[in-house]
Amino acid sequence: MNRLAANLRIILRLLPRTALILMVLAAPVLAVPMMRADTGATIDAPAMKKKGAGFVLLVSLQRD
Repeated sequence: MNRLAANLRIILRLLPRTALILMVLAAPVLAVPMMRADTGATIDAPAMKKKGAGFVLLVSLQRD
C-alpha cells in the first residue's frame, strides 16, 4: 500500500506542472484560427508597376 501511495503522490505532484506545460504549448496552436478569422481588416499595398529592368539585369549579370 505504501508503494501505491508513493506513486500516487508523485503523479499528483507532477500533474499541475504537466497541465501548465501543455497549456503553454497549446496556446499558439489554438490562437492561429482566431487570428485568421478576421480577414476584413487587411490592407494591401498597391501593386508596383513593372519597369522591365529585371531582364536587363539578368542578361548583364550572366557570366561567360
